[in-house]
Amino acid sequence: MARIVFKFEDKRIPSKTVENVEVGLTIQDVTEDHDIHLNHNCGCVCACSTCHVYVTKGGETLPEISDREEDFIDRAINPRIDSRLGCQCIIEDPKADLEVIIPDQEQIIGHEH
Repeated sequence: MARIVFKFEDKRIPSKTVENVEVGLTIQDVTEDHDIHLNHNCGCVCACSTCHVYVTKGGETLPEISDREEDFIDRAINPRIDSRLGCQCIIEDPKADLEVIIPDQEQIIGHEH
């Protein structure tokens, strides 16, 4: 099963590694299941940018970015070349080894879990 290492721009939050991530889950699903704070306003339907993350390792194992996702990433705070929306990053490869940086959530007005 896949593995995701979550790191945070907010250095007060320690990194968290999630092992045995099931194929078919999104990065957003994994954050919800493991009590990792990542805002999300639209209900995970690619209609906002609040679940914006940086995929710094393993991005090639995720589905290609869609035009719609790219449009919403352009609206995110500080988008970069490795920016993705957590709700659109479906784990498809059971051997995926991802590293994800979660931007500082205090800058984002959004749904908190």
